[in-house]
Amino acid sequence: MTLGKIIRELAFPIAVATFGVLVLLERKRPLRRETEPVARRTGRNLFVAGTAAVAMALIEIPIAKRAASMVERKNVGLLKLFKLPEWLEISLAVILLDYTLYLWHVLTHRVPFLWRFHVVHHVDLDLDASTALRFHFGELIASVGWRAIQIAVIGVTPKSLQIWQALLIPSILFHHSNVELPERLEKFLSKFIVTPRLHGIHHSVFRAETDSNWSSGLSVWDRLHGTFREVTEHADVKIGVPAHQDPRTLTIGKLLAFPLRPHRDCWQLPDKYLMDEPNDQHNHPNI
Repeated sequence: MTLGKIIRELAFPIAVATFGVLVLLERKRPLRRETEPVARRTGRNLFVAGTAAVAMALIEIPIAKRAASMVERKNVGLLKLFKLPEWLEISLAVILLDYTLYLWHVLTHRVPFLWRFHVVHHVDLDLDASTALRFHFGELIASVGWRAIQIAVIGVTPKSLQIWQALLIPSILFHHSNVELPERLEKFLSKFIVTPRLHGIHHSVFRAETDSNWSSGLSVWDRLHGTFREVTEHADVKIGVPAHQDPRTLTIGKLLAFPLRPHRDCWQLPDKYLMDEPNDQHNHPNI
């Protein structure tokens, strides 16, 4: 059995096992107190995730596979300019895919059209492993072009793509999880990878914090771009988006229709008070 086939066979079971272990740990060692009933939230998140999975299966995965096959067949892309050992080529491909995913994540926040889809991920009032799967199917469709460009420009082969995807999903599940790690361990891990507290800051109701810690795998990209926030700066994070704190407005149907609905500024409370930095909460009587 080839390495590629082994990865294909194991990727899904590993992702499922990672999700299961994290859910158990979230019950044993929760990092934050939940604001919504877990079963209701998880069910809603998994339904939204299911629609995204269909979009991935029908559109993103086939196109990504074709792009990677084209790279292998025509020997195109940055990494193909050099005669590298396979292990080094795969390693560099995974690192560059991780970096360009950081850039895509920034775009989903900076480009208003993309934010209308990505905000569905951010309006979750709690943050746990199920949030890692909660992406609007429209965002997955919109990302297809970027994924094809990543693969073609970097020179990502099918094997490199499979390895990256096999690493990415457990990583995303882990750093979205509501698991409290020992503080010293988390501080050590956060020097290298994205951890639950680190990514929790990115899901803060304060815009200045949301506009930080965009990395998905390695934390180095935020450090390089000056968007890194230490976990010690603001450990007790309030999750969500200020304009959408009412669970009644976050039903499955409303989440799926979210990109088409008119919205006020996401960072304003109903009284139009702007939530930017954590200190802003001390100046508002209702926070």
